[in-house]
Amino acid sequence: MENLNMILPLFLYLVLVFGIAVWGKRTADRASDAGGFLEEYFIGSRSMGGFVLAMAIITTYTSASSFVGGPGVAYKLGLGWILLAMIQVPTAFLTLGVLGKKFAIVARKVNAVTITDYLRARYKNELVVFLASAAILVFFMASMLAQFIGGARLFQTVTGYPYVVGLIIFGITVVIYTTVGGFRAVVITDTIQGCVMICASVAILMAVVSAGGGMGKIMATLREIDPALLTPTGPGNAIPKPFILSFWVLVGLAVLGLPQTTQKCLGFRDAKSMNNGIIIGTFVVGFLLLAMHLVGALGRAVVPGIEVGDLAVPTITVRLLSPFWAGVFIAGPLAAIMSTVDSMLIISSAAIVKDLYHHYASKRGIVVSPRKLGTMSFMATAVVGTIVFIAALRPPSLLVWINLFAFGGLEAVFFWPTVLGLYWKRANAAGALLSMAAGSGAFFWMMMHKIQIGGTHQIVPSIAIALAAFIAGSYLGKKPDEETIRAFWG
Repeated sequence: MENLNMILPLFLYLVLVFGIAVWGKRTADRASDAGGFLEEYFIGSRSMGGFVLAMAIITTYTSASSFVGGPGVAYKLGLGWILLAMIQVPTAFLTLGVLGKKFAIVARKVNAVTITDYLRARYKNELVVFLASAAILVFFMASMLAQFIGGARLFQTVTGYPYVVGLIIFGITVVIYTTVGGFRAVVITDTIQGCVMICASVAILMAVVSAGGGMGKIMATLREIDPALLTPTGPGNAIPKPFILSFWVLVGLAVLGLPQTTQKCLGFRDAKSMNNGIIIGTFVVGFLLLAMHLVGALGRAVVPGIEVGDLAVPTITVRLLSPFWAGVFIAGPLAAIMSTVDSMLIISSAAIVKDLYHHYASKRGIVVSPRKLGTMSFMATAVVGTIVFIAALRPPSLLVWINLFAFGGLEAVFFWPTVLGLYWKRANAAGALLSMAAGSGAFFWMMMHKIQIGGTHQIVPSIAIALAAFIAGSYLGKKPDEETIRAFWG
């Protein structure tokens, strides 16, 4: 009975998600032509308001790591990890503040519906487009695999149901509602998922503080366990300065290179929506990160003795919450995972249908009907989701490595071509190609051979190498033509 009570909130939430997908499908069906369909399905006809925009970016960026992995580390290392995690607070500010307005203006000028459309318009090189599309498919599928497995394992740990049951419930839901509803359904469900995440974090944090007898008593208990839990560097200097630098780059600055967050900048309605998105997004991501990492750090005083960090939050949840509220909490991290996966699915579909098929069909004078585009988009989304689902049935080891590999790989490929393409007139196709190749190549090589320079994560030197390659290529190659300069700076 307890398991059924735990499942009930999740079931109600999934029913709501399916309802939104049906609504999104009806809206997309009202598109009257090919261009209308593409804009509707992939960027929601550029109609996102401030609150929806903020929640879409936040929920796309946050994942199971924000609810389970990160708090699990905080359980082991204490308050120092909370300080480190808060590096992620400026995510919405950086994404919308740096890219936001200029990115949206340019996108409207060149009719860009995807990040690849932007790269095509800026660099006018088909090899850049092909590499970008290939990178999206490869890295997104790797990242989605990690998310699928993480969601299923969380469900298994908390409810006691088999791994496959969790995978089926989670995987089928996210594939269906993304396939059917498109971008509009994705951002609306992201908004709801953000609200679910906030409610879940409040519920579990209050439960921890209450069970521990208040903050003062909890702090005293943590000091008794290990005084280093209350220091910025953690036990045994577990958080050294090179690691902090790596974190700043990997989950702070370089988020500008993630296509799943960049895509959201194409869909907001106006400047007011963007400004509201910056304010709301910064506040909400800060609250979520602080609340959940406090749960992990403070939870050590309330439920000691948990050996595996990833099991800390699920174990605390089961111990402290009633079955119903435990079910609400499950919906929180599952919502975070779903909101990450749905954005990746829609962009993967766009890479196949919009960036490759539709573009090359148009170049050959082939007219593709909205109905056919719709069918192909639905099929592409479903096929990619199904492939990932099947791969997740036999989860590989080294799950964390796979996720970090995908995250860093995307940043190495997209960061400089995206940012410098907006702000440096000299940036050209040669620079973009060299940056993509050198950045991703260096990242792969250092990850494979576990090479760390100065104790930093592999993404730090990879980003530096990619920048050097971009500058060299831009000065060696041809200057952008006047048409490109006018479109981006005119």
